[in-house]
Amino acid sequence: MNMKPKLPDDFVSRMEGQMGSELPAFLHALEEEPVRGIRLNRLKTADGTEKFRQGPKIPWADEAYELPADSEAGSTILHEAGAFYLQEPGAMLPAAVLDARPGEKVLDLCSAPGGKSTQIGIAMRGEGLLICNEPMPKRARILSGNIERTGLPNTIVTCSWPDRLAEKWPEGFDAVIVDAPCSGEGMFRRVPESRMEWSKEQAKGCAHRQREILNAAARLVRPGGRLVYSTCTYNPEENEENADWFLQEHPDFEPEAYRIGGINAPEGQFTCYPHRMRTEGQFAAKFRKKGNRMKQLTEDRSLPRLSMDEAATLKRTFPTFPEATHKLGNTLIHLKECPDLQEIKVLRAGIHLGEVRGRIAIPDHATAMSIEPPDSQILEVDMENACRYMAGETINAEEEGWLMIQYKGLILGWGKGSGGVIRNHLPKGLRNGRLIP
Repeated sequence: MNMKPKLPDDFVSRMEGQMGSELPAFLHALEEEPVRGIRLNRLKTADGTEKFRQGPKIPWADEAYELPADSEAGSTILHEAGAFYLQEPGAMLPAAVLDARPGEKVLDLCSAPGGKSTQIGIAMRGEGLLICNEPMPKRARILSGNIERTGLPNTIVTCSWPDRLAEKWPEGFDAVIVDAPCSGEGMFRRVPESRMEWSKEQAKGCAHRQREILNAAARLVRPGGRLVYSTCTYNPEENEENADWFLQEHPDFEPEAYRIGGINAPEGQFTCYPHRMRTEGQFAAKFRKKGNRMKQLTEDRSLPRLSMDEAATLKRTFPTFPEATHKLGNTLIHLKECPDLQEIKVLRAGIHLGEVRGRIAIPDHATAMSIEPPDSQILEVDMENACRYMAGETINAEEEGWLMIQYKGLILGWGKGSGGVIRNHLPKGLRNGRLIP
């Protein structure tokens, strides 16, 4: 049996002051197995997800359930096709507290890897505008992939620093969420190695950085809008003390009480502790900006428009695709609402439709993954052929031309039929020969 690294002495000493008589129960909980969770994508219909609804319901999130410790859900074809997202139950709380609604303008300021963003996007049902930002390029690419497989059509993925966005879009959002980089004490059970990286100095540095991000976030919320600040740590300096500091520094905000799924936060703040509830560590504070004023974001004029020839080629090849509104690099995209993106690094914007190369149009994987897939030819495949497709192999079938491969009612991606063979157009980076049904 592998032994977990010892908890840092400074951490235990501090928690003794926080927990008092609860300390033994808290420390014991940190040595138990972590709680796993799954959140189903209710915007995608798939057969075979009923088995994931058998665990206890997670009360503060829609279609969310506990998973057995030995579940292989993350290795399934349904996972890769966006039927669900694996997420620790406590991590589902901040997005639930934000309570995003269809038609709103929402900003997730520190988005990667995408759990909260996808939860918010599903709640918005693909309506309105969701901007998911991640300053670190490698993490932003992971975020973009998770947004794609979830199928959100109203989402822009950016890679920028919060201060830059605050300059660009002041008071532009109905709701902003800041799941800030933190000392990660809430991961001590799920990722025991994180215990060895912790120090008092690191936690203090996190608290300072969090205040800088909160200052930027405050500038992005419209009067009457709301801000949720969250961390996955137990440290009061990063949690309650930062929330109190924020209210002192920003008198135009006030705390907002919330009650959700058995959690009651009359002062607008709540911390999940693993000995009190079936979660890892998570903190969430909710604020409301005083006043009530809507503000329109300036429309973007930086993304190039496609040519008439490109539009005609796409329409001729894929007549049921939504109209292309812009180009992102060489990719034609459909984006109903596009704020000014000049000098902002954009990884994904709206639905990526495909590329036009001369007189040929090639569909993008994101179009098939969308919660609003085009009304195109579909080939329903069995388990064996679904595994072959996800591994990047061809499929024997008589259909001709472009078509979408479907398994258990869920679109997997594009193929192109010719001469009794369906050639595989699943992006190479997504191919996996070890997936299970």
